[in-house]
Amino acid sequence: MRRLGRERHNGAMHSHSSAASAPAPWQNWTGNVSASPRRFAVPGSAEEVAAEVRRAAEDGLRVRMTGTGHSFTPAAACDGVLLRPTRLTAIRSVDAADGTVTVEAGCPLHVLNAELLAHGLSLANMGDIQVQTVAGATQTGTHGTGRDVGGMAAQIAGLELVLADGSILTCSAGFPTGGLSLPGGAGASLFDAARVGLGALGIVTAVTFSVVPAFLLQAREEPMSWSRVITELDELTADNEHFEFYWFPHTESCLTKRNNRTDGPASPLPRWRYLLDDEFLSNTLFGVTCRLGSRMPAAIPVVNSVAARALGARTYTDAAYKVFTSPRRVRFKEEEYAVPRAALSDVLSEVKSLIQRRDWRISFPIEVRVTPADDLWLSTAYKRDSAYIAIHVFRTSAHEEYFREVEAIMTAVGGRPHWGKMHTRNADYLAGVYPRLGDFTAIRDVLDPDRRFGNDYLTQVLGS
Repeated sequence: MRRLGRERHNGAMHSHSSAASAPAPWQNWTGNVSASPRRFAVPGSAEEVAAEVRRAAEDGLRVRMTGTGHSFTPAAACDGVLLRPTRLTAIRSVDAADGTVTVEAGCPLHVLNAELLAHGLSLANMGDIQVQTVAGATQTGTHGTGRDVGGMAAQIAGLELVLADGSILTCSAGFPTGGLSLPGGAGASLFDAARVGLGALGIVTAVTFSVVPAFLLQAREEPMSWSRVITELDELTADNEHFEFYWFPHTESCLTKRNNRTDGPASPLPRWRYLLDDEFLSNTLFGVTCRLGSRMPAAIPVVNSVAARALGARTYTDAAYKVFTSPRRVRFKEEEYAVPRAALSDVLSEVKSLIQRRDWRISFPIEVRVTPADDLWLSTAYKRDSAYIAIHVFRTSAHEEYFREVEAIMTAVGGRPHWGKMHTRNADYLAGVYPRLGDFTAIRDVLDPDRRFGNDYLTQVLGS
């Protein structure tokens, strides 16, 4: 095992907490959420986080930690003390023999991925963006697509949390309570509650992931017709380790992505092809067409048809995280729901029918992914094989009607909203689709009775 101590990815090392008055309101990545905390603080250790929590309690303030702001919900918003994890970025240890890595909460995923690869290791699965912090991504249930491996939080082997009383707790499957006595036997499952905890049970200061030997993925991307994708959906998801597709509204065109392990050799995309497809077509030109579409909605169906043809077939092989992730520079608003996997075809067809009936012009493709069931209490895949349908609009475009009517389709089949994506569901609805929500809130009542870590979003989704 190699211990990396308190080295920072930028070489900086600090031993004190820095706090200052907020110079300006905090905003999330897309700009649809803002907050004006009483103060910001930038702790550099779990002990400094604990000190900030105790100080907030003395001042009668709530406290939250934000990451890179990639949640579209107000999950990190705070009117009291907003902690920034930019000094909590150390990769504390990498243990190849044990298959674990322990990393601090604010470490960006792209830094973790590069460090793991340097040690011949990898996360088994991840989402398609790697700019988030490890705590922000896991606490909101970030996932990718996979037949056999679930979301990022399902790969967590241990957590370090600062509790509302300022104590520091570590929990894992083997030591789930950290010595706490919790109600109704729930203490034995604290670990399953805390892995996707929304920051409601404690402030995560470090995460231990189970990791696997580094592997290559062969990516096979190709256009397919809507009818073929729907007809072959069961086969495509069963025959590929990682399958997803994008449907371009107002067209019959989809772009499919099949990623499977291979012995190699590595054959990355040529630099020119990456710059053309991933940077120019998927970001620069797409951003231009989104802005054009917001001014001239009538042009969107034609633009979508052209875009679907422009992104042609390609096959390449590279390190897993380089295949899982892509740059996302066009800012947008997003809603995503997990629905029972068996309902996917019917739900998709209903969404397509809805768009055809309505006088909408949707420039963003609709993204579809799948994951297996897991046992994390607030995971969108808890105890059921799940399919994810994500809808987007350009960040300045109206979203309310589109998101509301698609949400109605998702909730009709017991859909679970992604905790970091826009939705209107409240605790009453969520209690009906999350069997362990009551157990989760019972633990919260013990760990944070004064709602030191609360905010308006948690009141909405968990109750008061």
